[in-house]
Amino acid sequence: MMLRSIVRLVKICCLALLCASPASAQGLGPETNLPMPRFVSLKASESNVRRGPSLSHRIDWVFKRRNMPLQVVAEYGHWRRVIDREGQGGWVHYTMLSGARTVIVDQDMLVLRARPDTTATENAVLELGVIARLGECDATWCRLTADGYKGWAPKSVLWGVQPDELRD
Repeated sequence: MMLRSIVRLVKICCLALLCASPASAQGLGPETNLPMPRFVSLKASESNVRRGPSLSHRIDWVFKRRNMPLQVVAEYGHWRRVIDREGQGGWVHYTMLSGARTVIVDQDMLVLRARPDTTATENAVLELGVIARLGECDATWCRLTADGYKGWAPKSVLWGVQPDELRD
């Protein structure tokens, strides 16, 4: 029993050291050399979220929303530690993730505008929690596509895009 606890503690310490490697300190993932943290989306309609980065770790819960944006905060081999909009997270196999960018609408009855301007024509209204495909973003607005509707929304009411992020 004591040996299991020691082995578990050693694994946790090794994982902590890996996540604090020079690559991640520079803002790059140690496995992919991609920026950290970064946003991705859930590729599958169902994905196990594990306590640690292997199949031997317990499944804490299951993500069940395809295209849901997630933030990658750590990497270990083929595993990515992700967090969702509520800050809940765990380890997901990289094959369950996509580089396609999506966002979750954090404001009920969000108006999509024809241009990035509060006086522009309304194209659609999105409910709280809608997942939309992320397009270009300027300093304060992002272009979204949701269920065939396109338009601009204020970046401040979207989860899945950094406040200072610019996209073409």
